[in-house]
Amino acid sequence: MKKIAIIGSGMMGSALAFPARENGNEVRLVGTPLDRDIIDACIRTGQHLKFDRPFPEGVKYYQFEQWQEAVEGVDFVIGGVSSFGVDWFLTEVLEKLDPEVPVISVTKGLMNLDDGTLVSYPEYWQRELAKKGIIRTINAIGGPCTSYELVFHDQTQVAFCGADTAQIKMIKEAMQTSYYHISLTNDVVGLESAVALKNGYALAIAMTIGLVNRHHGPDAGLHFNSQAAAFYQAVKEMRLLLEMQGASRDCENIGIGDLYVTVYGGRTRKVGILLGEGKTYQEVLDILAGETLESLVVARRVYNAMVRKAELGQADLRQFPMLCHAAAVLDQGKDAELPWELFTFDQTK
Repeated sequence: MKKIAIIGSGMMGSALAFPARENGNEVRLVGTPLDRDIIDACIRTGQHLKFDRPFPEGVKYYQFEQWQEAVEGVDFVIGGVSSFGVDWFLTEVLEKLDPEVPVISVTKGLMNLDDGTLVSYPEYWQRELAKKGIIRTINAIGGPCTSYELVFHDQTQVAFCGADTAQIKMIKEAMQTSYYHISLTNDVVGLESAVALKNGYALAIAMTIGLVNRHHGPDAGLHFNSQAAAFYQAVKEMRLLLEMQGASRDCENIGIGDLYVTVYGGRTRKVGILLGEGKTYQEVLDILAGETLESLVVARRVYNAMVRKAELGQADLRQFPMLCHAAAVLDQGKDAELPWELFTFDQTK
């Protein structure tokens, strides 16, 4: 049995309490300052505000003021903050946590540097910690997994990545269950890039669902030709980007699996559908007020990185028409109708 602290009681961090506790571990769920109502509800009812079933018996709950108590004697910490909490997690937790305590993060995203380089959150955290003389390895979780399906115990396949093989093997042993299956890789950049890059592309694919609603009415039903056509282009562009990131083929494939599940469920799907129906970006934000829309952050960062690389002669934006289109819809008010002809190819001689 391991002792595990999860810091961040949003949906994915909290969902991980299910396999962690059901595998016989001691689990301590810690809220951020934004999670006070969630932790209060958990203490009162044993159930997360957004889940349809209670936590396994024995999970312990802590407000953030108690986080140092919660991490006492733990075998590892799971970072469960959203992309918007990356710097908060750095200064409020990682800088104060014993560097000997392993950390694995479920936060998906990338940071774009001034030269267009895309770095994973673990790499970003490690760089910033090193500036303060703190040396630690940070591991991460990636793969096609939505929180509510994990809570439901649907069969789930993810990967844990990290430079320290012994750490990720120990964490896998603590977390793997009959429904939560874990691959391992040292390719942190590849895995984290794969599961982050899918966000902007899932957004664009979901636009096709909204476009059908707009052109044919809400009762037209689902039509898969346009979704499949957009999926093809998304995979094509993702593979190019992941080649630039040096990702392994298995990490590429996990990213494609993550793209699939993101299109068919979750907040990114909602955003894409609303944009496809003709809503403006601001209207979408108003409709989904209170939702954490990480996909929009990542889509913008990846686009900005590619623009910078193009300026430096290291990338050709003509190879990324879907990425450019998604960025234009978000930030320039462009209509969501996809540039279908730009997705065709001619390999004739």
